[in-house]
Amino acid sequence: MGKRTIVKTEEEAKKTTTPKDAASKAMPKTEATAQASASSGSKKRLDSGVLYVQSTYNNTKLLLTDTKGNAIFASSAGALGFKGAKKGTPFAAAKVGETLAAKAQPIGLKEVAVVVSGTGSGRESSIRGFISKGVFISSIKDVTPVPHNGPKPKKPRRV
Repeated sequence: MGKRTIVKTEEEAKKTTTPKDAASKAMPKTEATAQASASSGSKKRLDSGVLYVQSTYNNTKLLLTDTKGNAIFASSAGALGFKGAKKGTPFAAAKVGETLAAKAQPIGLKEVAVVVSGTGSGRESSIRGFISKGVFISSIKDVTPVPHNGPKPKKPRRV
């Protein structure tokens, strides 16, 4: 059986036009094309942004935001297909940085401020992979939480 195709004649198609189609036909071509190009496909241009690097022993995640903090692009070693212990390697982190920079090139990103968090092995290599595509780094800030004295130790064992 399957799906059946409905064939309309030209007269029936003219009768069932939507108001949106009628409005676009009534407008002159220059205004209609300008309005359509402005609403669809206009990507946001971005000159500067903030790159957040979260590096753990098991994975490396990168998040690119604008200066206000709105997320634009994100990637991680797991999202690229690395599995298990390979996600925490510097090679995987460098690949994450390269792919995120490749995503950011079409929007015109020129300068980033980097915020690094975590103690993983991919901290530095992810930044190196990101700048290999020609993005300038204005500042690098480390916000890794450091315990002052740590948790309370266990009580000594009584024997």
